[in-house]
Amino acid sequence: MILVLAGTLDGRELAVRLANAGYQVIVSVISDYGRSLAESPGLSVYAGQLTIADMQEMIDAQGIKAIIDASHPYAVNGSTNAMAACEATGIKYIRYERSAVSVPDEYEGLYLAGDAGEAAKIAAGLGQVIFLTTGSRTLKLFKYEPLLAKCRIIARVLPQPEVISECIELGFSPGDIVAIQGPFSHKFNAAMFKEYAAEVVITKNSGTIGGADTKISAAMELGLPIIVIGRPAIVYKNLCLTHEEVINMVLEVI
Repeated sequence: MILVLAGTLDGRELAVRLANAGYQVIVSVISDYGRSLAESPGLSVYAGQLTIADMQEMIDAQGIKAIIDASHPYAVNGSTNAMAACEATGIKYIRYERSAVSVPDEYEGLYLAGDAGEAAKIAAGLGQVIFLTTGSRTLKLFKYEPLLAKCRIIARVLPQPEVISECIELGFSPGDIVAIQGPFSHKFNAAMFKEYAAEVVITKNSGTIGGADTKISAAMELGLPIIVIGRPAIVYKNLCLTHEEVINMVLEVI
């Protein structure tokens, strides 16, 4: 049995490939929405947060031989929990990491931030209308940053009731909530940034499959400052950059 932490499209695709290759696979996702995306013939799906203890219990109960961590590049807790659970139980940890987008150093409007907090502070000096494309987990940080108190902050988030409710609770007006499922094309991003009169765009480097490339190129076309939040500095064991590398590593243990 293999446990796949599949918080991304490419992670779900990897789980399907493993199932099609004859492996027994449990897919772990965070939400019921994630469950609906991950459900596929041959896959068992678990929805909910997994602590280290939860993972250890699942490893013992299900006879799991390896954990494939295909979680989002910014999902730090899931990755550290998985590495710890594998270390404690003696099973194989394999990290699948989607490639980052090459950042165009020659663009004068490009700013790199180590984390969301730094990005918020940088944005304060660049414009009054901030367009966030960083998901919902850091909304509170941006909304409560004193330097952004007089700025209009646009939040582009998933169209899930709990996420929209969180936006409202944080004080976002309905006109500043863009609830829509990405990723989006260059043209769509450019049109949206222009429609909302964005003066600054903030994104994560979630790779091409996460749409980071088209956000960056759209901002560049419009001459907008774009702040790219770097990936967390985690030293992964058994890092793989392709599905084929993962499958070859699985062959070694199962």
